Amino acid sequence: MLPERRHEITRVEAFSDAVFAFALTLLVVSLDVPQSYDELVKLMAGFVPFACSFALLTWLWYEHTVFFRRYGLQDPYTVTLNAVLLFVVLFYVYPLKFLFTAFFAFFIPLLDIQLRINPYQLGTIFAIYGAGFILIFLMFGLLYLQAYRKRHVLGLSPVEVFDVRAAGGEHLVSASVGIIATVVALVAPPPYPVFSGFTYFLMGPAHWIYGTRVARRRQALREQIAAAAATL
Repeated sequence: MLPERRHEITRVEAFSDAVFAFALTLLVVSLDVPQSYDELVKLMAGFVPFACSFALLTWLWYEHTVFFRRYGLQDPYTVTLNAVLLFVVLFYVYPLKFLFTAFFAFFIPLLDIQLRINPYQLGTIFAIYGAGFILIFLMFGLLYLQAYRKRHVLGLSPVEVFDVRAAGGEHLVSASVGIIATVVALVAPPPYPVFSGFTYFLMGPAHWIYGTRVARRRQALREQIAAAAATL
């Protein structure tokens, strides 16, 4: 569930939504209209990589929406960070779709895709994708850092301040997984750079461990505040 909105919809949010919508549109318009049954079957087989690309972009949109619903910052630094984030999202639409298509081509024969890449190029592709992944979540982390710096202006409660720091740390966890995947892509000898893609499965356990620790500390903070209020 999205957090309660603290402000009216800003032009920054409206512009950002338009950029995300355009990025999703690029995923669709890159598909040619099928002219035969075989082309239609091939197009339908491409549903899986398209769905993965769509899901990832929707996730980024959701994380972006959560931040601006909570804080709605419009200062120049926040706008600059947001612009960099949106630029990377748009720039990586086609690399994202290519990577998912290349990955599923090994498992879905109906895609009938002959990849013209060698093992060395594969490592470079994963490194390029990893760089974008790192940069996106680094921008999210910096956005939350800016919200933390503006905590007095925003009038955040102690629990809300904790949530700002925790959310920023969550995005840094994602960026750390991207760093590991990029290192694997750059240093692993062929054909092992392909394991860079599987490195992203670390997102699940990494966020579970981080989320468990954060939940405990947040509960302890709430209990501490409640105990302090009871003594007044």
